[in-house]
Amino acid sequence: MEAEARIRQLREQLEYHSNRYYNMDDPEITDYEYDQLMLELKALEKEHPELVTADSPTQHVGGSAKREAGVLVRHRVPMLSLQDVFSKEEVMSFVEEMREQLDHPEFVVEYKIDGLSMSLRYENGKLALAETRGDGINFGEDVTANARVIPDVKRTLKDKLPYLEIRGEVYMKIADFERVNEQQELLGKKVFANPRNCAAGTLRQLDSAVTKERGLSMFIFNVQDVQGMEFATHTEGYAFLKKQGIPVIEDYTVCHTAEEVWAAIEKIGENRGNLAYDIDGAVVKLNRLSDRELLGSTSKVPRWAVAYKYPPEEKETKVLDIELSVGRTGRITPTAVFEPIRLCGTTVSRATLHNQDYINDLGVGIGDTVVVYKSGEIIPKVKEVLHDKRPEGTVTFQIPSVCPVCGAKTEREKDTADIKCTSPNCPAQLERHIINFVGRDAMDIKGFGTVYIEELVRQEYIHDIADIYYLKDHREELIEQGIIGKEKNTDKLLDAIEKSKENDAYKLLCGLGIPNVGKAAAKGIMKHFKTMDALMHADEEQLQEVDDIGAVSAGCIRRYFAEEQNEDILHRLSNAGVNMELLEEEGTDDTLAGATFVVTGTLPTLGRKEATEFIEKHGGKVTGSVSKKTNYLVAGENAGSKLAKANDLGIRVLTEEELFAMAASKDV
Repeated sequence: MEAEARIRQLREQLEYHSNRYYNMDDPEITDYEYDQLMLELKALEKEHPELVTADSPTQHVGGSAKREAGVLVRHRVPMLSLQDVFSKEEVMSFVEEMREQLDHPEFVVEYKIDGLSMSLRYENGKLALAETRGDGINFGEDVTANARVIPDVKRTLKDKLPYLEIRGEVYMKIADFERVNEQQELLGKKVFANPRNCAAGTLRQLDSAVTKERGLSMFIFNVQDVQGMEFATHTEGYAFLKKQGIPVIEDYTVCHTAEEVWAAIEKIGENRGNLAYDIDGAVVKLNRLSDRELLGSTSKVPRWAVAYKYPPEEKETKVLDIELSVGRTGRITPTAVFEPIRLCGTTVSRATLHNQDYINDLGVGIGDTVVVYKSGEIIPKVKEVLHDKRPEGTVTFQIPSVCPVCGAKTEREKDTADIKCTSPNCPAQLERHIINFVGRDAMDIKGFGTVYIEELVRQEYIHDIADIYYLKDHREELIEQGIIGKEKNTDKLLDAIEKSKENDAYKLLCGLGIPNVGKAAAKGIMKHFKTMDALMHADEEQLQEVDDIGAVSAGCIRRYFAEEQNEDILHRLSNAGVNMELLEEEGTDDTLAGATFVVTGTLPTLGRKEATEFIEKHGGKVTGSVSKKTNYLVAGENAGSKLAKANDLGIRVLTEEELFAMAASKDV
């Protein structure tokens, strides 16, 4: 039967996208597209009630509790979803249904914040537990440690009630989201798609310090349970929470008629573009708690509330230009600049085009007429190109083969849609390049933080990595301007820079930012060539004589040293006194040469770092994961899954003592 096949297909699609949204915090489609799939499934199930099953997405709350995010806890009060409605008629129908069943019901209309749901339990006025929605019915994740670092979460209440459970939405303000993504890009990490994903991932962080640094916010939207006090209405609960200093949903409206409810929804829709955070709809709920209790809930949603989803607002406009910007990772991002239009209460004139694949899929060029929309989000998007309105001579835009900032060659990054500038000295990438250079795996200049780097680059004291070693010439200016701090802090950093000149040359090589040359590769390369000068003059064939250096890495190294600008930087580094040779450490030998090790568990005397250094000192190679290429696993207490995998693959397992004996006896 055709309907049965389509229902099965829709269920699979919805479960897949629900998992990406709730559990992976990485959706592939918009909320609107998801809603359309759900509406189609509901319509088919209504036509064919005999095909409705308990495991259908229409019958249960999306999401599941994830053990890796925290300890699972059982809900005391279910954290249900809301019934979505998409038209004025559906809203009116809900209001009339409530009026038919209840005596003069009151309604509250409020923002539906786009974030992650969380409940807080207070015992005797103190925060006892914070939990995510999880599966909504049985279990959620304990995120108490992270909740404690959210400023909006109060640790103690002014009124010490025996028990209070409240539910709200953890979200990220747009300004905080942009700050976090900027930092992610600066560190070369994956950026978040939108504030909701960022908030969800941050709340589930295992490190509360990261949660605190990113900056989450929270609004409470419901009192779930209370002991020691009674509320007659939802708004009475809000008044109590405000008295405790707890933020509740802003600008809610109490309504009595369907017309008042719709007017409040329209008002929220007009204002959503002016908010400091994203909303994905408006919630209409009964105000009197006795009415809610009378109506109850289904297995998925309460019967006393609905969520209105605004339709995507879209308008036509003309593309005036496509601008190219280079991010701190070298990624080139195209942005469409178009004739200004009003969407969701704000004027917009720009929208990202993401990458060349996105441009090609749309077929967009300068001069094209495009449809721009907002689907309950702040950020405008280009939906489609109206090719029947394309002016003669207009062609699909192509990102050029040279960087728009520095003129260097651009390349498409393998297995991605990103086109990047290949020059590590590109001004747009400079801050990230410096961060890599001073980092632990490279020159390891202690105290050289991101804030100092940004300011030194901004004030043009640093134009490339070599300039770091000439900062001492500006000591008095730096102290006077307070860029690094007063005299003591400035001298401390300058001394750390001076000391780094003595580093082994492999650290310098690692810091140059050559693609595919990390710490391990840099060590192997310098061990082979001994001096930076010998490396600079090596051809690709000679470079491939080094273990694990293939044609791609050899090509990257050769291109780097062939650039005149890089040759000048190395010359200035050498003149500044930076070591350019491999340091032959006392006790270094090749007794473990040719062998690949993995270190796991807690060893008796060596930490993981010390064990790695010991193996490398004796010529061995250390990797992070067990594979068929692994020769030995060095295992201590609590070795875990790596030990099990090594045993499965028949890899020899060593104790720390056996490792020492092997290095001494050359028995590899």
